[in-house]
Order: sequence, then C-alpha cells, then structure tokens
Amino acid sequence: MVQDIVRDALNEGGFGVVIAASGEEAVELLEADETKYRALVTDIKLGQGRIQGWEIAKRAREIDPAFPAVCMTGDGADDWAANGVPNSKLLTKPFAPAQLVTAVSQLLNAGPTVT
Repeated sequence: MVQDIVRDALNEGGFGVVIAASGEEAVELLEADETKYRALVTDIKLGQGRIQGWEIAKRAREIDPAFPAVCMTGDGADDWAANGVPNSKLLTKPFAPAQLVTAVSQLLNAGPTVT
C-alpha cells in the first residue's frame, strides 16, 4: 500500500518511478545502471530480503557521494543520526504525498553537495 502511495505521488509530481521488490533488487538496479536513477526513495524497514533502507542509501552513496536519498520510517527518527546519509531527507509516517514530492524536488534542486 505504501508503495502505491509513493508511486502515485511521484508520478503525479512528474517523476518516473521504478519499484524494487526488495533491498537486494534495489541495490542491483542502482549498481546495474549507475547513471539511470536520479534519486532514491526507500522505507527503512523493508519486508522482503536482508538489505534494509539504511543500507540501500549507503550503497547509493558509494556509487555517487551526492546521490539524493529520501528515507521513510514509521518508527520515528531515533536511528537517523547514526544511520542516515548526509544531505538526505527523512519522512516520518504518516506523511502527505506532497511532502514526499517536495522532499525529492528539494534534494534534486539543491544539486550535488558532498560533505
């Protein structure tokens, strides 16, 4: 259900969307075509596979140190300081679809910033 909301919000915001069924698939997609994707939107806790959202964001940053990442969580932001990647956004569920579109747009418009 969350995937449907995310996909619909981003499509309505003018973004193309690729959905991965697991963290492993997300990492494979990112590594297979390093220039195809412009941003990552991931839930922190994924139901399938061993790789969770924090790891996907870290892998994306290994490919490109300025890769925009939006992480979503329903558990609160307690682990954000330890696990979040720099120059990214954290959305705590529930959030409005417009907040997601705004977060992605802000990261893309900010351009590459490496810390």
